[in-house]
Amino acid sequence: MNFPLLYRQLGVISLLIGASMAFSLPWTRYDGPRSPDGFFGLLASIAISLAVGSALLFLGRGAKGLLYRREAMAVVGLSWILATVLGAFPYLLSRSYRDPQQPMGIADALFESQSGFSTTGATVLTDLESPELVPRSILFWRSTTHFLGGLGIIVLFVVILGQGSAGKALMRVEMPGPSQDTPQARMQHTAWVLFFVYLALNGLLTLLLWLEGLSLFDALCHAFGTMATGGFSTYNASVGHFASRAGLNGALVEGTILLFMILAGTNFMLLYYVILAQPRKLLADVEWRAYIGIIVLVTLIVCVLGLHHEDFDSLGSALRYGSFQVVSIMTTTGYGTHDFNEWNSFGRAVLFLLMFVGGCAGSTGGGLKVIRHILFLKILWLEIERAYHPSVVRPVRLGGKAIEDDELRRNILVYFGLVLVIFVFSWMIVVTAEPDETWLSKNHPVSNKLIDSASGVAATLNNIGPGLGTVGATQNYAHFSPWTKLLFTWLMMLGRLELFAILVLFVPGFWRNQ
Repeated sequence: MNFPLLYRQLGVISLLIGASMAFSLPWTRYDGPRSPDGFFGLLASIAISLAVGSALLFLGRGAKGLLYRREAMAVVGLSWILATVLGAFPYLLSRSYRDPQQPMGIADALFESQSGFSTTGATVLTDLESPELVPRSILFWRSTTHFLGGLGIIVLFVVILGQGSAGKALMRVEMPGPSQDTPQARMQHTAWVLFFVYLALNGLLTLLLWLEGLSLFDALCHAFGTMATGGFSTYNASVGHFASRAGLNGALVEGTILLFMILAGTNFMLLYYVILAQPRKLLADVEWRAYIGIIVLVTLIVCVLGLHHEDFDSLGSALRYGSFQVVSIMTTTGYGTHDFNEWNSFGRAVLFLLMFVGGCAGSTGGGLKVIRHILFLKILWLEIERAYHPSVVRPVRLGGKAIEDDELRRNILVYFGLVLVIFVFSWMIVVTAEPDETWLSKNHPVSNKLIDSASGVAATLNNIGPGLGTVGATQNYAHFSPWTKLLFTWLMMLGRLELFAILVLFVPGFWRNQ
């Protein structure tokens, strides 16, 4: 392992995170009596980030050699751990409170920081609308972590500094999806394309929300949360707040965010082709067609059954609330306009299953990704065929093209198996270690512990945010014990980096020079 090179890369990441905190400083003027807390909390956090970055750059002075895959995986995994730690300081140093009686502890701050960077959107904050508990500038930093993590810290790093062949190695590790075969010469171009599309959609959505009556603060925060498929809101009722605010067309705001959530769950390279007036590439993409098909089909099922079970009072409300929640969960955004925890059992079960689907590869959406499900079903079908006709040699086909890569097939099966193992073991840890008092304190029956724990694990591992029961659409994660919050923090990081970039850090042989 080339440690000096590793230190240098991590030092630059620390400096970038510290610099990004400065964008929250202007909002301290709206903090009211908490303005000094927000200002000096952010200022101290910036100083710590710059000091850590400078120390790492000093350790990495004179670094030589190339950044190979092993070093790239270490940089990506450690940079996300470092970002989580540095991003937690504004919450701690501003003396933010998770509820009126309880200041945020270390586990709370790490949870909130990683939830932002991983674009999960789960929170331990019980009252977002009280500046006495959480300064507005800290809420803006909270949403900024969505913006930074949505496209990827490393992708932004490559956009700013290039890195040549190192940039390709870094982006291949961090970018979501089962295949990143962009040629090295085009990697810098790809990074700029992704950044351009991401920045343009953020800017356009901010403008539209502002024109629809939201303040600039709310428009920016909700645009960051939407395009990063994160879900951090500035209101306790999430996006549902705008339906009750006088002078706002809540349905229009929800529809705008709904559209951009769908775009955020789409492969950004396909959106780039649309910008270049080549929409056929989008329409011909197998994954995108499946993605839209799942959204439409599940929305119809949710609406029909919701009307049957009287979850909705009219067809209009069924389409409005049903479609929003389906897209929000499918894209792993996690915004809410309706308490889906009160839906019928089948409707809630469908949303739970959607947590394991996610958006398209190359999008900001989390989850397993639609393309993996397509390939998994095709591989499963071929294996069934081979059971009764073993002599048949038939390749997996995607979009009419044969996929001969046996390694890709193995990776798909390994990935599904690994997600299942992590989900089951994490679920059992929460069920075993979390005390019954967690449910009793929220007036939830202890009998719901199994499904609520499974929901919490699924919602954090797949970067969804809200789950069912005690972590439902109107609930939060504040009541969990510190050790469970740290487990959820780890799961959020695993889900965002698609497992391997974090898991390899715990393998001793990974760090040895070979």
